[in-house]
Amino acid sequence: MADDPYRVLGVAPDASDGEIKRAYRKLARQYHPDRNPGDAAAEERFKAIQAAYEQVESPQKRREYDEQQRMQSMFGGGDLGNIEFDFEGGAPGGIEDIIASFFGARGSRAPPGSGGGGVIFDQHGRVKAGSSQPSGRSAGSGKVIEAPLDLTLEEALAGGDKQFSISRLRRCKDCRGGGCGACDGNGVSRRTSKVTVNVPRGAEHSSVMRLKGMGHEHPQGPPGDLLLTVRIDADEGRRWEDGRIVQTVEIPYSTMLLGGEVSLRTPTGKLVEVKVPAETQSGDRQRLKGEGYGGGHLDIEFELQSSEQLTAEQRALLKQLRDSGL
Repeated sequence: MADDPYRVLGVAPDASDGEIKRAYRKLARQYHPDRNPGDAAAEERFKAIQAAYEQVESPQKRREYDEQQRMQSMFGGGDLGNIEFDFEGGAPGGIEDIIASFFGARGSRAPPGSGGGGVIFDQHGRVKAGSSQPSGRSAGSGKVIEAPLDLTLEEALAGGDKQFSISRLRRCKDCRGGGCGACDGNGVSRRTSKVTVNVPRGAEHSSVMRLKGMGHEHPQGPPGDLLLTVRIDADEGRRWEDGRIVQTVEIPYSTMLLGGEVSLRTPTGKLVEVKVPAETQSGDRQRLKGEGYGGGHLDIEFELQSSEQLTAEQRALLKQLRDSGL
């Protein structure tokens, strides 16, 4: 089995597409063969990074990988190589049909719910206060669609209407689900729809919104639901961990050893000064209370600043330090 691409790239499975792309570019630049001539280990690492990114470089590829991982987890990690997945959910053989063949019923990964504007779940899958939770659908209903809802920090904080396009099965206009030549006798055909969702102010990263009846339609039964996983792009130099933003702060080697101060811009746009203790190590962290997303805590992680082009004076000083045993 191939390595977990999220682990290889150093991002969480709920990372935004932008965060994944930035992580790939940083690692690819670090381990590129041109920067590490003759280093077989770096070349192998570079190839692993490329292979990992190819698995999740587009929304469709991410969906395929995530669905396969869920199925392998559900069935004890067995070989699913002979199963043909329909990741668009448009024909038998999709994940809901596979689950049904094992358990005798269709289902979805997230808890069922209802509500005019969509039921909201937190990042742990719990239904948030004010949401209701009726019984699940019957077998003769449209399939659930699971899709990401990518937001910027500003969009998530402000909330409001967010429009996006989604491809889903709709009841055939010509036969009204009865089956005809226009829909190849299926009673449904794929169409792209414009969907508008009202994002709550201060939406939580990795929370799930359920839009009733906005999933795949059924030829005769009720439509399925649309499950939107909120993915907030933490922006350059930041990532999400356990619902909190971690911001990387690069500092020079001298500041790491001797201590000092560093300026940084928080997710709220505030410029703050942070004291760096002497003998700081790469990976050391500090927590800034109230400076994170939505007034939450912000963790900063110190990292050694890369110095690709040293001046002659810097090189001379470094040689003196080396000769002194440092």
